[in-house]
Amino acid sequence: MKKYYLNYLDELESEAIYILREVWAQFRNPVLLFSGGKDSILVAHLAKKAFYPSTIPFQFLHVDTGHNFPEAIKFRDDLVHKFGVQLIIGSVQKSIDDGRVVEERGKNATRNVLQTTTLLDTIEEYKIDCAIGGGRRDEEKARAKERFFSHRDDFGQWDPKNQRPELWNILNGKHSGGEHFRAFPISNWTEMDVWNYIKREKIDIPSLYIAHQRDMIWRNNSWIPFSKFMKLNEGEEIKNLKIRFRTLGDITITGGIESEADTLEKIVAEVAAIKQTERGNRSDDKRSETAMEDRKREGYF
Repeated sequence: MKKYYLNYLDELESEAIYILREVWAQFRNPVLLFSGGKDSILVAHLAKKAFYPSTIPFQFLHVDTGHNFPEAIKFRDDLVHKFGVQLIIGSVQKSIDDGRVVEERGKNATRNVLQTTTLLDTIEEYKIDCAIGGGRRDEEKARAKERFFSHRDDFGQWDPKNQRPELWNILNGKHSGGEHFRAFPISNWTEMDVWNYIKREKIDIPSLYIAHQRDMIWRNNSWIPFSKFMKLNEGEEIKNLKIRFRTLGDITITGGIESEADTLEKIVAEVAAIKQTERGNRSDDKRSETAMEDRKREGYF
């Protein structure tokens, strides 16, 4: 009789599927936070596996800043159609128009911080009690403090010192009215794990992760894609470089790296050699030493 041996990717997959099924079992109205980035694509793929042969039983939610990579939005729409799921869109522009937030001004302005209000308003509007995200502990020190089930109070805020224990994978999603949870099925995955799994499962990804020619400017010690949302500062010039992105956010804040990695095999080899963290080129994380944790405490992803 042939024996089947699990490798580490199988174990990570099994853990993530268990968490996704626990979310569906414990919450009444969960959603999957989906941006078109590789981590949310991975979670969507795992959700499809978790509930096969049925369709994914919860809706997807995208907080749309209006400053997106066009490729990411097209990929999002194509995948939602392919999976046959409903998509909720929370609009940052609507939050601005309604006076809920005030748009930043200046050369380093970003809509990233404004997403928090839009996200919390959308959660309240749709009575969402759990938002499933693609956060991983290796991304950033604040994310390393997250549990699989991360409690948010009735203001949507996160207290890293007041989280539920998760002994022996027992997950506690009990909450009072107005409170909700964030769930992170791939918390224990690394960037290398993600790429090895994408390669193994032959998962489609946006072209942004593959090296190709793009107009860039050097700003905040990163190569930032030049777009209609940006104006050149004194001394800046547009350069056409072969670039790929390790993580996707707003087009105005996401730094790329010069790369020749135009296949999944080359990406895996490149990630193995890189010493800088995945979010090292995100200008929103460079605003302060605690930029990510401060945003998360207020309700950010």
